[in-house]
Amino acid sequence: MMRLQTAGVRRSRPDVAQAAIFVVLLALTFCTLLPLVHIVAISFSDKTAVAAGKVFLWPVQFSGAAYDAVTGDKDFYAAFLVSVKRVALGVAISLTLTVLAAFALSRRPEHFRARAVYVWILVFSMMFSGGMIPWYLTIRDLHLINTIWALVLPSAVQIFNIIILMNFLRNLPRELDEAAEVDGAGPWQTLALVSLPMSLPSLATVTLFGVVFHWNSFFDGLILMNSQENYPLQTYLNQIVVQMGMMDPNMTKEDIEQLAKLSDKTVSSAKILVSMVPILLVYPLLQKYFITGLTLGSVKE
Repeated sequence: MMRLQTAGVRRSRPDVAQAAIFVVLLALTFCTLLPLVHIVAISFSDKTAVAAGKVFLWPVQFSGAAYDAVTGDKDFYAAFLVSVKRVALGVAISLTLTVLAAFALSRRPEHFRARAVYVWILVFSMMFSGGMIPWYLTIRDLHLINTIWALVLPSAVQIFNIIILMNFLRNLPRELDEAAEVDGAGPWQTLALVSLPMSLPSLATVTLFGVVFHWNSFFDGLILMNSQENYPLQTYLNQIVVQMGMMDPNMTKEDIEQLAKLSDKTVSSAKILVSMVPILLVYPLLQKYFITGLTLGSVKE
């Protein structure tokens, strides 16, 4: 009888622990989703209700004026196209350079004797920046101002991504490289036929980092683009909020009526949700690789 009671107590303890873990995870999930639900409610509420602090988890005096302001202008779609072009070019160029650099730096010392020197150079450049003024002057002297390349090339080499992929490649079995050498494969063939197919988790992680970085960047578009038609989406959306506080003497009656329905909080909330949509569509496609790509290569045996 005593043994049965002991066994019952042992079985109940894991049940209590699992219930506690479930409650904690449920609370964390709620805390994570609560700000997003609040932003959705604000974006669909009337500005007077938002200013009065009446909006929490449900829209008050439902209004879509903020989304009309964000998406109703043809400049929105032009900026969206610029951001798509920036992401496509930026991720492709950055991923190519990251793969080439990481593959070279992952080679054994007998194959690449100066590897440690180059790694320290990369780490130093990641920790210490030359400053914004030299950065801007360099881009200006290369005649990249007001072009899509000003948004793509300065951030083409992401040191953090190189380190992630380098550590991943260094943890691949050396026997694979040796087998490729025995079969007569050179470095390019080893990279294309051995390293890249086995690096999909890390490549997906680096790709996701690149997409998020280029999609969310707005400050470089603000200082490197001279004309509004070349603004990326985040810069354009930021300017909407800034321009709301300025009264244009050439505004029509319809423009004034539309402005009266808006506030910076409602427009900012709509801006956040609109900018989140592409990332929410991309992330599920890469999620299964994301955690694996971060953890593999983080510990060297």
